Amino acid sequence: MTTLEAPSPALAAPVRSVRVDRDDDVAVLLSPVAAGGVVRVDDMLVTATDAIEAGHKIAVRAVAQGAPVRRYRAAIGLARRAIAIGEHVHVHNVATALAGEDAYRYLPQPATPQPARAEPGFAGYVRADGSVATRNEIWILPTVGCVGRLGERIAQTAGPRHAGRIDGIHAFNHPFGCSQLGDDLDRTGAILAALACNPNAGGVLLLGLGCESNQLDRMLARMPDSVRERVRSVRAQASADEFAEAMAAIDTLAEQAEAKRTAVPLSALRLGVKCGGSDSMSGLTANPLIGRMTDRVAAAGGTVLMTEIPEIFGAERLLMARCADEAVFDRLVEVTNRFKRYFLDHGEPVSENPSPGNIAGGITTLEEKSLGAVQKGGAATVSDVLDYGEPVRRAGLSVVDAPGNDAVSTTALAAAGATITLFSTGRGTPLGSPVPTMKIATNHDLAARKPNWIDYDAAAVLDDGQDAASDALLARIVAVASGEPARNEANDERAIGIWKSGVTL
Repeated sequence: MTTLEAPSPALAAPVRSVRVDRDDDVAVLLSPVAAGGVVRVDDMLVTATDAIEAGHKIAVRAVAQGAPVRRYRAAIGLARRAIAIGEHVHVHNVATALAGEDAYRYLPQPATPQPARAEPGFAGYVRADGSVATRNEIWILPTVGCVGRLGERIAQTAGPRHAGRIDGIHAFNHPFGCSQLGDDLDRTGAILAALACNPNAGGVLLLGLGCESNQLDRMLARMPDSVRERVRSVRAQASADEFAEAMAAIDTLAEQAEAKRTAVPLSALRLGVKCGGSDSMSGLTANPLIGRMTDRVAAAGGTVLMTEIPEIFGAERLLMARCADEAVFDRLVEVTNRFKRYFLDHGEPVSENPSPGNIAGGITTLEEKSLGAVQKGGAATVSDVLDYGEPVRRAGLSVVDAPGNDAVSTTALAAAGATITLFSTGRGTPLGSPVPTMKIATNHDLAARKPNWIDYDAAAVLDDGQDAASDALLARIVAVASGEPARNEANDERAIGIWKSGVTL
């Protein structure tokens, strides 16, 4: 018998697994199993016919060739051949069902009511426009890559000079701003100008060269008056000593930016949510836990920003059903199909994902990756959809148009206004964005091996339950928002990535 109704005392301790729903065809192993080993799935035992690694899937139901394979209560692909109970379920026997653009219907579903609760606040910096920062820093933003290294040298010199007065001085180098055309150039200017508007930037030095396509004046014109008041600019070609002029500008900015933290409610938080280096546990531990944070922040009146449009393909209808109204739905359809068209116009299939690291971690198809990824959005209503480089407009959950690339998407979240970002990972990464970027491990092993990268071990949900883990993670978020360094900050891991979509001259 492959499946037993109840455990037998004669059997060795079975390997633990997790199945999201009893109608799912697969379960995810929490430990490796050898061929012939026994796996506990809910209240039954399954004998593995293959050796299967931890984080990978075992079939708990027979699936006919061509039939959908279900996980997360949804199809993650189609069976390439018949799959028997106990088999390893992965890329060798499951294929994506995704193709091109889709037609969507507005079929709204009632939002899941969130329980009323008294949430903890944090100590933040209240800005003149009413926004609240988690950091009070000076950011140096080069208009063009030619002065990127100059910006880094300025930050290295100015940082110690103003230690104790502000939280830090950071330069964000990038290779763009010239040899670009049309929409591609426009988006570079838009994302940099939007970054300057982030509340965490108590002061901004725009560092230009002079001859670049991305001109300073046009960037300044993109910013509201309330932001321009905390911006200074230097054109290197027009300055007798650009370094000295920049240092003087930073001295002025640092003096103007001095501020004290004050107690604010959780509704003042702007939370970015992101995943990278995902594994098969991402959708079982870290992403649902981040989804709890989304729900709690949104229910408190705060703001949550999520992105990675190519990593909702196959699960986009779950978000579309939660759009606040038909206008928001239409925007999400537009952004989703526009991104699919972007793939197709470049001769690439929309399903060219997951990455090799994702596959090694147990993710089989883009549908499976997306169904796990969208759980970061919790059950909150989608209140808005933002273009790349567009600042947040409404409280609640907003979807931001940007790719899945880690550096580009975390930058897009900061540009939209996120003041802290939760970044789930099963494989691990040291990457940080301009704002505190908390790494949430999907599994105990990663958290134990990389404590210098990881801010919270979400595998605690398997031991302590979602409620206890949710309270613990929110306490960590509040501590970091109030000034405790995230691991990326302690490691001085801060960078930006700009979405380059056009030709280079």
